[in-house]
Amino acid sequence: MTTSSSLAVRVIPCLDVDAGRVVKGVNFADLRDAGDPVEMAKVYDAEGADELTFLDVSASAQGRETTQDVVRRTAEQVFIPLTVGGGVRSVEDVDRLLRAGADKVGVNTAAIARPDLVAEIAHRFGSQVLVLSVDARRAEGMPSGFEVTTHGGRRGAGLDAVEWARRGAELGAGEILLNSMDADGTKAGYDVEMIAAVRKVVDIPLVASGGAGKLSDFPPAIDAGADAVLAASVFHFGDLRIGDVKETLRQAGHVVR
Repeated sequence: MTTSSSLAVRVIPCLDVDAGRVVKGVNFADLRDAGDPVEMAKVYDAEGADELTFLDVSASAQGRETTQDVVRRTAEQVFIPLTVGGGVRSVEDVDRLLRAGADKVGVNTAAIARPDLVAEIAHRFGSQVLVLSVDARRAEGMPSGFEVTTHGGRRGAGLDAVEWARRGAELGAGEILLNSMDADGTKAGYDVEMIAAVRKVVDIPLVASGGAGKLSDFPPAIDAGADAVLAASVFHFGDLRIGDVKETLRQAGHVVR
């Protein structure tokens, strides 16, 4: 299965939000402050981001309330689609985030624990609302060579990542956010083998995440089968601009907005 070439490639900044601030670390550790999420969202909107993704990295009850507030304030200021994830455990959590202004909601750990959650959310709100977030790492002993992880990549879930992506799509996920935990925050490039392996088994949109470091890292992710590229620290700290990423993709022959 391949991506539809007529669809424009999306460029998506990801804001990892902890206690109402944007943070970024390497492999989800040693987080450093990167700014106010609403202000950053406005800048990305102005710079031509196609969507924004918010991940609540401290998804405690307190963290969830903070995130809802951030989502509400951002939705008032920004007019591109917002995907929000982190700590989503129920249909009610999804409902709350959509009411706060999210367009799509990401699920991860709770879906691994209870896959029926994917079907329940898709049934209630439609597949287009549901993003299955798959944090995967290379692992021997898995049929595909990739294992699903939880807890910010710290724990192996004992699930084959490619098989889980296929099952998630079958259960009703409308999109897969595929994050390479090995590459996350390293700026060493996307894991194109992982992207290609997942693309072979799903025909829903696939967002590549983890490893963007330079402009030349983006086209290979799309060539491998991703429909969108997501990055965090390279945008937050000004290493790369969204317009330059789009121009690089355009020059590589990809359609961008």
